Amino acid sequence: MDRFDALQLFTRIVELGSFTQAAGALNIPRATATHAIKALEQRLGARLLDRTTRQVTPTLDGQAFYARSKRVLAELEDAETCLSTQVANPHGTLRLDLHGVHATLIILPRIGEFRARYPQIEVVISSGDRLVDLVKEGIDCVVRAGQPRDSSLVVRRLADMPEIICASPDYLARHGTPSHPRELAHHQAVGFFARGNDSRYPFTVIVDGKVMEVEASGWISVSDAECYTSAALAGCGLIQVPRFRLEAHLQAGRLVQVLPEWTCPDLPVCALYPFHRQLSPRVRVFIDWARELYEEKFGGREPRRVAQLDDGRPTRQ
Repeated sequence: MDRFDALQLFTRIVELGSFTQAAGALNIPRATATHAIKALEQRLGARLLDRTTRQVTPTLDGQAFYARSKRVLAELEDAETCLSTQVANPHGTLRLDLHGVHATLIILPRIGEFRARYPQIEVVISSGDRLVDLVKEGIDCVVRAGQPRDSSLVVRRLADMPEIICASPDYLARHGTPSHPRELAHHQAVGFFARGNDSRYPFTVIVDGKVMEVEASGWISVSDAECYTSAALAGCGLIQVPRFRLEAHLQAGRLVQVLPEWTCPDLPVCALYPFHRQLSPRVRVFIDWARELYEEKFGGREPRRVAQLDDGRPTRQ
């Protein structure tokens, strides 16, 4: 294994805390990874990693070497990016993490077009509602709704999604239909919370040019977007989500929009990636392509109001 590959391996071991996971991420045998790190430590004359049966952590020398290694790898990637052949014909593996709805309804139905445009890029997609550590998990780019506040990531806005508040006909027959946003406080809501956070998101409606937040009571809370919609279909309460997710239910009458005279703040959807990968041709062409998809679906209009979300937490998308 050459020095460049050894640096890549070392940084992945530090980020993942595991020889086995790092070897898997780089598609090499674990024995090869172990031998390469031993050779690296012998060449440097210093122990870089403390190994236990449960985890692998960098030593003080390892921490210093890791910081320098990351800078070297970033500079090398930037240098490769400057080559016209790589810019014109990006190649390699692009690792994405997408919220399930954005994967199944927007990106995956058109992913063949991306492949046709960039045939040398291999795409690996993970999906779910959870927050991910892009650096630790080796992810190049994520697509998320809401306004993230993680200053360690580069944010590129893709579109702004109109939201609505709705409920099932059964719920409205039992509890009545609100005629003003203030009345939401007297209704049942399906709660939505981020994993590891007990707080429920309030309803947000624009009244007289300002965003009004209304807390509603409820007896059920979920942390998954599909469960959120399913609970509304079951008559458990009101929900607030981007309209595009509910078109089929609205047309079939399974869900009914309430308060149509008032608009909800638009929900931005963004692509996020680590600073040290901001010049990667693979990431750049994916974001340019994804922006085309989102602008085609939602338009390039100015948002009514950005829906702010603390710390980039999952949203009711």
